[in-house]
Amino acid sequence: MLTRLSLRDFAVVSLAEVDLDRGMTVLSGETGAGKSLIVDALLWLTGARADTGIVRHGAERAELSAEFELQDGAPGLSWLRDNELDEGSTCTLRRVIRADAGSRAWINGRPATLAQLSDLGALLVEIHGQHEHQALLERGHQLELLDAFVRQPALNIEVAAQARRWAGFDRELSELDAAGDAAERLAYLGHQWVELDHESLEPTDIDELVQAHRRQSAVSGLLASYDSALLHLADTEGLSPIRVLRQAGLELGRKLDSEPRLTNVLELIESAGIQIDESVAAIERLRDELDLDPARLQELDNRLGRLHDLARKHRIPMAELAHRRDTIAAELEALRGSGERRMKAARERDQAAMAWREAASRLGSERHAAARALAAAVGGLMAELGMPGGAFEVQLLPLDDAGPSRSGAERCEFLVSANPGQPPRALRKIASGGELARISLAIEVALLGLDSVPTMVFDEVDAGIGGAVAEVVGQKLRALGETRQVLCVTHLPQVAAQGHRHLRVSKAVAGLQTHSAVSELTGNDRVEELARMLGGVEIAKETRANARQMLARAQGA
Repeated sequence: MLTRLSLRDFAVVSLAEVDLDRGMTVLSGETGAGKSLIVDALLWLTGARADTGIVRHGAERAELSAEFELQDGAPGLSWLRDNELDEGSTCTLRRVIRADAGSRAWINGRPATLAQLSDLGALLVEIHGQHEHQALLERGHQLELLDAFVRQPALNIEVAAQARRWAGFDRELSELDAAGDAAERLAYLGHQWVELDHESLEPTDIDELVQAHRRQSAVSGLLASYDSALLHLADTEGLSPIRVLRQAGLELGRKLDSEPRLTNVLELIESAGIQIDESVAAIERLRDELDLDPARLQELDNRLGRLHDLARKHRIPMAELAHRRDTIAAELEALRGSGERRMKAARERDQAAMAWREAASRLGSERHAAARALAAAVGGLMAELGMPGGAFEVQLLPLDDAGPSRSGAERCEFLVSANPGQPPRALRKIASGGELARISLAIEVALLGLDSVPTMVFDEVDAGIGGAVAEVVGQKLRALGETRQVLCVTHLPQVAAQGHRHLRVSKAVAGLQTHSAVSELTGNDRVEELARMLGGVEIAKETRANARQMLARAQGA
């Protein structure tokens, strides 16, 4: 339910805040006062394209906001929760339209797109009047209204569920077909898997292989280095350090009697010789420990080469070869069962298709029966609403594609003939805005309490009528207001008198600018407004008495 509407610098409204309540609220005012601005504001708040012409002259932007109170289970509340925009049971829509053509929107204080405003707005407000984007003109909404008249939601749920099952199995079959020839793919992947499974591919195995290859590759180089060092250090024929030290020691030893201090030198030479001997012994031990195995090196080289080839072939690092092998193994397993899965999916798709057709057939039968009852009810109401001889039909046509439609096997079109002798035409093609609004009212009254939209707005549904028909229109709107919130813009006192509340839109000139304001009327003020609507500028006592009598009769006093 709409609880508050706020307007700032919107057309001729500088600032207005309108508090709203349940039941039927009427809006009246002189021509040009801005009665329809409330309707226009709701249109822009529910996703209509921005028009910079609505920004008040001299202002930078127009600001609009609407507050709604939603009941548990309301479609609007479910939408908010699904889109993570919910704030308890309340909903606030806000929109700013700039004079330079910019526009921004918010839902519960969070930025929103126009598409989101439109989707949510369709669940909160339904506007009837001379506007192209009425939900009632859309075939999808007409089918929803007919289904509401059927009063068997379990059938719709069953049809939608079976359609989803059918589509799911259809999608699985398409994916299996898109995979191509399973045998060819099996052969290709099987060859790849054998290549990979022949090798030890775990990362730890690969690391050990690389280290072993490095060690074997280094053996021959180490042997050459050891032999060269031994040749230089311990060669008994050449000028090796050991031979040189020995010769130097012998020469200096002969002079020891002449120079006793050579004792320290001889000790150093002897120590150096000992260290060289120990170095030679250590090198020989290391050399003896080396295991030069050319066959082993070749084996390691071949294994490492195969791993490099596999990594290049699969375009991945060697460390990921094990994961690639496991992935291929999983796909092979899936492919080996694809034939069986395809047969199962085809069988289950056929079962879902049969279940959908049965459910859709039951729903279709109920729809045809409800279509006749709804057509009779709306046709009778049209006569009461000033269209005698008019006819209303609900046309159900089979869908061209009998695929898994969640809405069933047929589409719906509301057909109307507003005057006797004229062939029925689609409701969306009706030319007269007044007739369209009254037909919309007749449909809503026939569906009283079945439409899930909590707020209905009727913009001048009384256009082109008067007298007793106008009173009937008012009575129907009031009856609708017993189960839904109804806002009605009207210029007829017979309709205005039926409202549970009465708001007046007035216009005044201050300086060089025109201002509109909205005020609630009660008591004598409401009588005066009805009298103005009855009698114009000059209001006689009789007119006031007539207005008072009309209001008392409408309110049941």
